[in-house]
Amino acid sequence: MDPFLLGICGFAIVIILLALRVPIAFCLGSVAVACTFLFYAWPHGGEFNGSAGWRSATTILTSNSYDFVHSFELTMVPLFILLSQVAYHAGITTDIYNSARVWLARVPGGLAIASILGCGGFSAITGSSVACAAAMGRICTPEMLKAGYGQRLATSSVAVGGTLGSLIPPSVPFILYGIFTETSISKLFLAGILPGIISLVGYIIVVLIWVKMSPSEAPQFSEEKKPGDRRRAALKAWPAVLLFLIIVVGIYGGVFTTTEAAGISAVTAIFLGVMMRRLSFASFILSLRETAYQTAMIFMIVFGAKIFVSFISLTGVSPWLIAQVQAANVSDWIVIAILCLMFLVLGMFLDPIGILLLTLPVSIPLVENMGLDLIWFGVIVVKLLEIGLITPPVGLNAFIIKAVGGKDIQIHSIFAGISRFLIVEVVILVMLLLFPILSLLIPNTMY
Repeated sequence: MDPFLLGICGFAIVIILLALRVPIAFCLGSVAVACTFLFYAWPHGGEFNGSAGWRSATTILTSNSYDFVHSFELTMVPLFILLSQVAYHAGITTDIYNSARVWLARVPGGLAIASILGCGGFSAITGSSVACAAAMGRICTPEMLKAGYGQRLATSSVAVGGTLGSLIPPSVPFILYGIFTETSISKLFLAGILPGIISLVGYIIVVLIWVKMSPSEAPQFSEEKKPGDRRRAALKAWPAVLLFLIIVVGIYGGVFTTTEAAGISAVTAIFLGVMMRRLSFASFILSLRETAYQTAMIFMIVFGAKIFVSFISLTGVSPWLIAQVQAANVSDWIVIAILCLMFLVLGMFLDPIGILLLTLPVSIPLVENMGLDLIWFGVIVVKLLEIGLITPPVGLNAFIIKAVGGKDIQIHSIFAGISRFLIVEVVILVMLLLFPILSLLIPNTMY
């Protein structure tokens, strides 16, 4: 069987299975194993040999799984997930929101801005957009609705703020991208800081303009404050600040490797939770259980992706695609625009990790052939994944807010509010494309 045709058929079958809502881990893994079997059992111009195909397929399956499990860098995934769970159950992540809420009480749209800042703080510790949206949606959305905020602003601000988990370090997508592309995860983390801050500021500007044009969307918050409330609220946020400094400053200064920072920050979060008497034994066990569940889910997807990448490398699809681009003599910007469009379209239907691992076998060889910086491209990819989390019809964060916000929340109201933020998302994406220095400034000054 022709290897190239087999590769194209493999991609097509994966897309069809995904459209049928088959879990992506099983899509990638089963298709890769079956197609690898056919590749060796039915070589181009040769006779069918089932035993040879089965031996080769099982060898690739076991060797890729073994290499993946023994990847030292991958240990940071469960460590950062544990950090997020412990920080959430100990109330460390919500302290930033509570602090911002007190300081911004008199600012028009202050609760929405505090929600966005709270999501940014949550993201700076947890690295999971979905977890951020779920946790902050339970806290922030009901409070804004109770204060008289419009449903569109109350829900969309949290849905959009939750996307910061993919960009602000630590970030699970950055970890997986770094492992699959063999780029520095430490530099990827640092590269996401400035774009993450720009995104956060852009969201705040949207809220301020929105409230200025429609004051009824955000009534003045009139909670009575006592002298010293602001100071006490700011001091309560110190555990979250400490954890962020351990991760970012430790990595930037060369004090810790990324894996060491993950382990130290997770242990520190547990110690702080116990010391402040916020982390009970039951909460700790629940944190471990959630960590095991989320880690297993991510690892299953990556298992399938690793096998699929090996299969694609056998078929020659990537070299063929590069040759076609070179023969077409198109501008690098056109290729980048096509890749961005591909990520945006897939983002409307698939989860971010699935998109990332499905597209890397095709996109990375093209980017490397054009001589572009893989760190910069990693930031672009994660930013596109962010946008996909809030893009209809299947913006994952919007449905999470719908699920945790209460039965009165309407999904069309969430997407109506998100549409205002999508404008600034496109502007930020264009800025990151035109000015790579925004992504590379901090990692270029790394130790």
